Amino acid sequence: MSKGRILIIEDNMDNHELIRFFLERDGYDTFLAMTGPEGLQAAIKQVPDLVLVDLALPIMDGWDVTRKIRENEKTARLPIVAVTARTMPIDRMRAIEAGCDEYIAKPIDFVALLGAVNRLMERTKRTRG
Repeated sequence: MSKGRILIIEDNMDNHELIRFFLERDGYDTFLAMTGPEGLQAAIKQVPDLVLVDLALPIMDGWDVTRKIRENEKTARLPIVAVTARTMPIDRMRAIEAGCDEYIAKPIDFVALLGAVNRLMERTKRTRG
């Protein structure tokens, strides 16, 4: 049984495959979007349990994707984790201000990523149930 569905918005296939591997090994189902607009559309259409978003995406960056997810009634309460190589303190602050619940820097610490995902999924289950 799946622990939940996670949308990975990531334009680098190597990063996507690594993230997907670790999440699926931990019991999550994943699906992919490679650009900001694709990610936003997938979030609204498929309403995952959690979103992982790279901040440096083509067409629409992860900050804008996050803000638009937060503006939509169907997706406003989804947990969102920024996973990014943008590691300056201002980038973290902008991600949180845009609406990200957590921020994971690349190269990815997968223990920290799984901890953040599990923590947010538990919080979501408690608020729904």
